Amino acid sequence: MNLTLNNLSSTSSLKALNEKPLLVQVVVGILLYVNGLMIFTFLKKETFRDTRYILFAQTLFVDSALMLLADLTLMGMFYQYPVPMIPCYMICSLMTLLSLCSPITLVAMCLERYVAICLPLRHASISTPKNTSIGLLIIWGVSSVLPLFILIVCFAYLPPGVMFSYVACSVEIMLQVKWLADMRAATLQLLFIMMLCIIVSTYIKIMIAARSASSENKKSTNKGLKTVLLHGIQLLLCMAQLITPYIEMPLWKLDVMLFINVRYSDFILFVILPRCLSPLVYGLRDKKFYNALRYYAFCGICLVCNQHKIRDGKTLNDTLSISIHN
Repeated sequence: MNLTLNNLSSTSSLKALNEKPLLVQVVVGILLYVNGLMIFTFLKKETFRDTRYILFAQTLFVDSALMLLADLTLMGMFYQYPVPMIPCYMICSLMTLLSLCSPITLVAMCLERYVAICLPLRHASISTPKNTSIGLLIIWGVSSVLPLFILIVCFAYLPPGVMFSYVACSVEIMLQVKWLADMRAATLQLLFIMMLCIIVSTYIKIMIAARSASSENKKSTNKGLKTVLLHGIQLLLCMAQLITPYIEMPLWKLDVMLFINVRYSDFILFVILPRCLSPLVYGLRDKKFYNALRYYAFCGICLVCNQHKIRDGKTLNDTLSISIHN
């Protein structure tokens, strides 16, 4: 009797464990489709070449790439698929770069909203294509410093015989040197405090501007205030993802099943959830972008409907242009 109960318990546990990869693939697939559709919408319309939309598009690209790589490494750990050490280091370094690039881009988006609301007369002169390009280079440059340093140190400490070995790829592989792991944690904490201070100060200044704004501008200012608040929540979740390896590492030696369950939970909370907020902040709350997104999402339906609605020589592009600008 006890043997039967144990078999049933182990069978149900194995079934529950096997359902998790399928659930993750469905969620990741849906988010990648939504992000891809938004990137396609951004590329198709010249009206979305403002600084805030460019930063939004970069966020979508970075989030999509990070979700894809994180999902691949998660599945590799689940099935214990061996990967050569050098490609594993490259993938983990790229994931760290993307993990840093996402919150730094959020800070840049908050600063853009601050300039647009608190310094409206200078917004056009500050948010120029040249300044936007410089800002993007700064974001990618700052994001690449830490992962590049860790990659160089790991190769320096890696024994020659281990370089061509195979491992189940994970970020923990690059945190075996204690002082390097401590340095990484301290750097991330310092970076998080700096970014949080910028977002909080931006929120306070926009809130002050909202109180003194006229009734006509109050609605726009309050919307910007909510946008900055959502970015602050995203920042907390994104930075929490960077410290999850330090929580998961001790569990690997204690209980493999517990390690896998905690990793799945961290993946949902700190990788998937922050990436769900990005489409919400601009893709659904921004009316102009939402109108264009809705058109491209239901292109076939809209095409049939507009064939019956277009009159007096109006083209389909004119109709789309009118719907976007309204």
